[in-house]
Amino acid sequence: AYVLVCQPHPKKGGFIYTREALLDIHERSHRSLIKLLEYCRQFSADEINREFTGFGYPTLRLLFYHTIGAEQYWTGVLQGHFDAEDADSLYPTTESLQKYCQDVSAITEGYLHSASPEELNTPRKMITDPNQERILAPALVIMRIQTHIYHHQGQILAICRLLGKPAERMDFPII
Repeated sequence: AYVLVCQPHPKKGGFIYTREALLDIHERSHRSLIKLLEYCRQFSADEINREFTGFGYPTLRLLFYHTIGAEQYWTGVLQGHFDAEDADSLYPTTESLQKYCQDVSAITEGYLHSASPEELNTPRKMITDPNQERILAPALVIMRIQTHIYHHQGQILAICRLLGKPAERMDFPII
């Protein structure tokens, strides 16, 4: 089945993103992320914590944690709360990161199911970072989460290659 991603806004110009499309993109992004987490289970604790220069977060574990934590942060912003704790030590393994990923994904999915098309597409005031007010469209925040996943997935794949275990077929699933 085809999902309409967006349609022209009848009054304001720009586009209206559909809930169904955002849910589909979210599910596909998480399918890729979980697949990569499962692939990385082959690495030892030393390997997932080995530091590499040239990455904002220097280890596989910290890259996964940051990617998932950013989704938790932005979904919290959408829901009106600021959630930016630094708790990477709670996720020492790929298994614990996978559980964290599934929990955060479910929260985002729940938000998407409960949000109306108007809520998703109407820019509104949100609090980001400590006490910074910004005008953001929730649908674009959701899209930012998804593109962020792929940005860091590329870095994770680069580290997998540096560890001598390159992965294949980790792109956005088109089937």
